[in-house]
Amino acid sequence: MKIIGLDIGTKRIGVARADSTTRIAVPSGFINVDGTEWTEIEKLAKLYSTNWFVLGLPRSNEGNETQQSQYVRSFAKELLKRIPDAKIRFQDESLTSVEAEERLKARKSNYEKGEIDSEAATIILQDFLESFRGGSGTPSSSEALSSRPSLRGSDALLAPVVARRSSEEVSQNPLQEIQENVKVVAKKEGDKIKMSARKTKHKMKKWPIFLVLLLIVAGCVGGFFLVQKIREHNAEERRKEYARIEAEMKAEVFTFTIKPGETIFDIKKHLVEVGYTAEEVDKAFAAEYNFPFLSGRPAGATLEGYLYGETYEFYKGVPVEDIITKYLEKMGEVITENNLEARYAAHGLSLYEGITLASVVQKESPAGEHSRVAQVFLTRLAYGIPMGSDVTVTYALDVEDPDRTIYRDNQAALKINSCYNTRLHAGLPCGPISNPSLASLLAVADPADTSYLYFLTGDDGLMYYSYTEAEHNQNAYLHCQNLCNISL
Repeated sequence: MKIIGLDIGTKRIGVARADSTTRIAVPSGFINVDGTEWTEIEKLAKLYSTNWFVLGLPRSNEGNETQQSQYVRSFAKELLKRIPDAKIRFQDESLTSVEAEERLKARKSNYEKGEIDSEAATIILQDFLESFRGGSGTPSSSEALSSRPSLRGSDALLAPVVARRSSEEVSQNPLQEIQENVKVVAKKEGDKIKMSARKTKHKMKKWPIFLVLLLIVAGCVGGFFLVQKIREHNAEERRKEYARIEAEMKAEVFTFTIKPGETIFDIKKHLVEVGYTAEEVDKAFAAEYNFPFLSGRPAGATLEGYLYGETYEFYKGVPVEDIITKYLEKMGEVITENNLEARYAAHGLSLYEGITLASVVQKESPAGEHSRVAQVFLTRLAYGIPMGSDVTVTYALDVEDPDRTIYRDNQAALKINSCYNTRLHAGLPCGPISNPSLASLLAVADPADTSYLYFLTGDDGLMYYSYTEAEHNQNAYLHCQNLCNISL
């Protein structure tokens, strides 16, 4: 589950993101507060497929809320109006901008103010994640925007005393830190122990100096154990709260995976398995999707080949169209980042044709062999030799006779009159037959520097290449007695 962290300012909003699995916050830019901030935040939520937000809640050095704190709370209420199902958590913070700037200075000499805000958001989000680990470290607290009682306790109220100090600064004056912590704990928890220097001053003068020192040390030691006891208690509470949040997250989401080589038929089946109706799925696949790389497809083409293999988390009940859009977006990134359209053009292929060939390569070859298989097919296409791919025949059967009630044996299947049957028709099949992996897409863009015309996969799982039909038949006789005869 993705989580978005926000450092709320009146001019800019720093943004960070994290995954609840890795629990590592990373900066993700900033948003200007100019009237467009809500639209940008909504875009972020959609981009990361999340409705979870952690907002930094400023506090004074005494642990009290400030005017900026109220601004953040008002911001959170407005966020709930914009995204009604938003899950908002507050994370107490102080001096994060100072620490953020120090971190940036250590990494680079020049940086923008927006980078400071983004780094501050990263600190806030990381503190939120760390506060649920249950280990040692800087105390912190989180609070949900709901009617549930606040999670803040004495451990959280110690944060203004020790937060944002380096380990060196703390170790230089441990006695002062303990005294400050005891003072804050006593004040915030309503402890009955109170010290009044005014009332005891004249009595203390009469006591032996060693007894005075003993009382001071005893008070500090006692305070130290009191602080530790409170920290242990709140650490356990944080662990329970994080477990609750994780359970809530898991209850609201599901994981969906499209594997390289899967077809639309496979994907539709999986969508029904996770709870969608066949009608919902079919309607979503028949919808129009406005991506530039889809414009080159022929009329009536499906989305086969364009749903890039990846795993994502989605909220339960999200429209199937949103799921499809996520995988199409990823495919668009892969096409752009690898300049596939131009690289396919160098081989005389359009983007659609390149993806079509890559989908055949995906089904025909194991990992490590994609580029040589791509070379074989490109050479055969260049010479006008039919591709002769059995996997294209299998796809033709899946389209026209999925239950294999018409074409009951391979001899009949190889004669199926389909534009996907490259045994019967020369050239590429009329469209992709699977969703190709990046390796297959790149293999078509950069095929192996060989000149084979034939290949087969042997019963031993190895690939056997040849230049002539006679060599190919010999390889089939020697290495493919079983695999070459399985049903299509």
